[in-house]
Amino acid sequence: MLTERAAELDAADALAHVRDRFLLPEGVVYLDGNSLGALPAAVPAAVEDAVRRQWGVDLIRSWNGNGWWDAPIRVGDALGRLLGAAPGQVVVGDSTSVQLFNTLVAAARLRPGRRLLLTDPDHFPTDQYIADSVGRLLGLEVRRVPARDAAAALAAYGADVAVAAYAPVDYRTGELYDMAALTAAAHGAGALAHWDLCHAAGALPVGLDAIGADFAVGCGYKYLSGGPGAPAFAYVAQRHQADFDHPVTGWHGHAEPFAMSGAYAPAPGVARARIGTPPLLSLLALEAALTAYDGVEMADVRAKGTSLTGFFQECADALLDGLGFTAVTPRDPARRGSQVSLRHPEAYPLVAALTARGVIGDMRAPDLLRFGFNALYVTHADVLHAVRELHDIATTGAHRAPEFQQRPTVT
Repeated sequence: MLTERAAELDAADALAHVRDRFLLPEGVVYLDGNSLGALPAAVPAAVEDAVRRQWGVDLIRSWNGNGWWDAPIRVGDALGRLLGAAPGQVVVGDSTSVQLFNTLVAAARLRPGRRLLLTDPDHFPTDQYIADSVGRLLGLEVRRVPARDAAAALAAYGADVAVAAYAPVDYRTGELYDMAALTAAAHGAGALAHWDLCHAAGALPVGLDAIGADFAVGCGYKYLSGGPGAPAFAYVAQRHQADFDHPVTGWHGHAEPFAMSGAYAPAPGVARARIGTPPLLSLLALEAALTAYDGVEMADVRAKGTSLTGFFQECADALLDGLGFTAVTPRDPARRGSQVSLRHPEAYPLVAALTARGVIGDMRAPDLLRFGFNALYVTHADVLHAVRELHDIATTGAHRAPEFQQRPTVT
C-alpha cells in the first residue's frame, strides 16, 4: 500500500524535473537539507569560472567587468523573488549572525523610548544570544515569550515593545507559526516585526511584502543550497530604508564608497545595509544555486513539501508504531514547515545508524530525530525508503552497535 502510494504521489510531482538540477550522491537519501542543502548542478562550473577566469585572469577588473560590486544587490533581488519581496529590499553578504545583529539594532532604533525586545525562548541559540547583546547595547529588556503566545504578549505590553523577533519555523520540531498574524499583532502594538527565515527561505512562501514584514534575515546554505558557509541575506522593507541606521557601518554601505571619506554617509536604499567586502566565491556559488528555482513557483514548492512531510508521518504511523517513537511535528499541514521531527530516547544512535545506511538526517539533543524535506530533490520514494530503514534499525537493534554510540563533534 505505501509503495503504491509513494509511486502515485511521485507520478503527480510537478517538480520532478527539478531533481536533475542537483548532483545527488548515488544510493543516498538526503533528508538534512534543513542544515546543509544538496549541491546544485550549476554550482561547480560557476565556482570554477569565478576562480580560474574571474579571479585568475581578470583579477581586480572583475569588480566591474564581472559584476562583483553589484553582486550583493543582484543576488538579493534573485532571493527576493522567493521571499515575496519586490526588488531593492534584499541584500546578501556577511553571516546570519551579523545580519541579525545589524537589523535588530536598526529595528530597535526605529522605536526609541520603547523598552522591550520580545524573542522566543525556543529560538535558535544565536538568535537569543544576539537579542541579549542588543538588549545590553541599547538598554532594552529582552523578554522571552513563546511564538504561540506572542500576539497576546504584544497586546498586553502594548507601547512598551520595540521589536518582536521570531522565526516562522521551530528549528527543532518543524512547527510553523502564522507570520501574517504575528506581524499584524506587532504592528497593532506599534512595534516592528523581525523574522529569522533560516528554516523557511526556499521551502515555503513567506510573502514578506504581502504581510507587511519590517525586517528579515536568513542563511543561504539550508534549503537554498548555497553551500557551506554561504552568505546570509537581510530584508529591509522599503518604507524603513531611509531611516535604516545599523551599527556596523562599513565602506560598502557608504553613499560614495570610493570617495574614501572619513565620515560615514549611508547609501540610498537597501545598499546602506551593505558592510564590507563580501565573500565573493561563496556569493557567486549562491547565485548559481538559486538558478535551481528558475521557473519554479514557491506555491508548488510548498505543496510538495507538505505532501512529503505528510507522507513521512503516514509512513511513520504505519511502520514505527510501538517502537518507542513519539510524533512531535504538528499533523495539520498549515502548522508545519518542511521538516518532521520524532522523539526517541536513543535519537543519536538511530540517526547514526541511518546515516551508515545512506539515509542522512540529523538530531537535536536530547532526543529529537529531525528530517528535512527539500521539495526540489526529495521524492516520496525517498521518504518511504528512509522510514523502512528506520523501522529495520529499531526492530533489529542495529543502532546499539558500538560504532553508533560515540558522538562526533558535529551532529
